[in-house]
Amino acid sequence: MDPSTIASRAWDLVTGSKHTGKVACCLWVADLLFSAIIVMKVPYTEIDWKAYMEQVELYLQGERDYARLRGGTGPLVYPAGHVYIFSILYKLTSNGKNILLAQIIFAALYLATLAVVFKLYIKAKAPLYAFPLVILSKRLHSIYMLRLFNDAFAMLMAYLSVFAWQNHNWLLGSIIYSFAVSIKMNVLLFLPAAGIILLQALGPRAFRAALLMLQVQIILAYPFTSKFFISYVTRAFEFSRVFLYKWTVNWRFIDEAVFLSPEFAQTLLIVHGCLLLFFIFTRWIKPSDMNIINIIQTIALPMPRPAAIHNAILAKMTPEYILKTLFTCNLIGVLCARSLHYQFYSWFAWSLPYLLSVTGWNPLIQVIVWAAEEWAWNIFPSTKFSSFVVVGANCIIIIGIWFGTKKDVENAKSANQIPPEMSSISVTESPPVVLASPRSSPAATARPVSQRRRKTPGR
Repeated sequence: MDPSTIASRAWDLVTGSKHTGKVACCLWVADLLFSAIIVMKVPYTEIDWKAYMEQVELYLQGERDYARLRGGTGPLVYPAGHVYIFSILYKLTSNGKNILLAQIIFAALYLATLAVVFKLYIKAKAPLYAFPLVILSKRLHSIYMLRLFNDAFAMLMAYLSVFAWQNHNWLLGSIIYSFAVSIKMNVLLFLPAAGIILLQALGPRAFRAALLMLQVQIILAYPFTSKFFISYVTRAFEFSRVFLYKWTVNWRFIDEAVFLSPEFAQTLLIVHGCLLLFFIFTRWIKPSDMNIINIIQTIALPMPRPAAIHNAILAKMTPEYILKTLFTCNLIGVLCARSLHYQFYSWFAWSLPYLLSVTGWNPLIQVIVWAAEEWAWNIFPSTKFSSFVVVGANCIIIIGIWFGTKKDVENAKSANQIPPEMSSISVTESPPVVLASPRSSPAATARPVSQRRRKTPGR
């Protein structure tokens, strides 16, 4: 076999998805060993764990007013799911004092998340070269095993919901997703895409999924909201919270006065909304090809749709479409976030290799962009240049995704395209009269098909 043929086959292997399952298993085992080394050899750094333990200790003592649940870093600012999970960890780790056991639990959490993410990639037919990048993040290992942040639990639940939606388990995915939101509200960044996906997949029944999400939140929050409703809602979902400039990873290259100004926050919110609308109507709505009027009608005047149309839409809602839509929506939210802290990298680091593959760029360019983002997230404290790299990398990835999915839209249009010879026929018109052939009945061919098959009385 000549060298050119060997090189061609190697390239096809690396850029294809044929053996990704086997590669993922090998990488998972390798990361298992690497994670064990990290836990045993690298010193733990205390940031929020002690505060989590102090807050849930008050809960376990009977306190239900969120305004009174406080720790060393301040008041509790996470929903009820966080409280329940860390209450269990409090008991498992001897009131939070057994840090090594906590690290082992978080290492297992990391490996469970890695397994789910690999499964998402495999179902979406991600290229083989994307898989090693998932396990190479130094910052991601640090967030899970050396810092013990609650983001880890939220993201595992979020990815499990994405996996359920990939398998068209719409209601189960909605329940899991709502539980993820109950741990940390950053998972709401997926919500616009999740709403569009469920609206197309379920039609009017999407309201059932929305009600399930709401019911999960109500049930989990009830011990706190039964007597302290305002306290819980304002603390657990505090959208107006302003982060300190000194900890920001993404916007340090702008002046602090601008960073803290309400005008800057409003601008980011507007940009966020515009980007979401742009992607919704140019990319994410293509399985159903709905427009704004169709969406309003589905929401305001829910009507059941024909089974044929429903099945045709579901056939286009592939694991690839669902993954790229949800991951892109989340990255848009990250780009427009007013402030990102180091643990927030876990919100989207898992998705970067796949999103880069969606751009269609040369794999070498994809690796360079991924490495630049990873480098920037490992600079502490952040600098003007590192923060510029974070924002710049996310910007060009989102632009690359839009252009990279252009072919998907063109294929969807061609699949839905009416043949040229039928394009001039109105849907209200009868089919044209077909000239009779020697073997056909003139009377039958002169009438529309629908009339030919209709039985007349007395026949």
